[in-house]
Amino acid sequence: MNKFTRKRFYRLNQSIQAEKVRVIDEKGKQIGILSLAEALVEARNQGLDLVEIAPKGNPPVCKIIDFKKLKYQEKKKNASQKRRKSEIKEIRLRPFIGANDLNVRLERAKKFLKNKNQVRVRIVFRGREIAKKELGQQLLATIVESLAEFAQVSQATKAIGKQLIMTLSPYEKKASQDQAENQKLS
Repeated sequence: MNKFTRKRFYRLNQSIQAEKVRVIDEKGKQIGILSLAEALVEARNQGLDLVEIAPKGNPPVCKIIDFKKLKYQEKKKNASQKRRKSEIKEIRLRPFIGANDLNVRLERAKKFLKNKNQVRVRIVFRGREIAKKELGQQLLATIVESLAEFAQVSQATKAIGKQLIMTLSPYEKKASQDQAENQKLS
């Protein structure tokens, strides 16, 4: 965990301070509002811990669960949230690139976009090539046209020194579209 991630504090068993608590069992079924002593007895009978998960509720919500299992589930959830962040992948091109080389780079860009990553396309000019900036613009237009079904332009073309840079991002699909595609494939 990095320094910005706050760890959540839980009160366990005897450290819970409320007199009455709303109790939920391990499967998520609500048992009801019990006194703290009754809830602790119920947790001991099942060989589990009584964990206060919502201390600000009225009455506070406690769950009968193995505390180590709760911490594991929380750690797993945080790890999956970190993986969802998209990265920016980069493809470098020259203005006088061959057709096959361009196709190879476009396939790589499609792969990046399918993995929900953004793609930065960088066209680098060397020497006197900078006088032919319109060829770079045409190349970028060809790339946008080729990747139109996979991506949209998220950052328009910018000229920075002897480079043209553009960023593409994948389309945000809705859950219903994903389900429809899965049904077509089945």
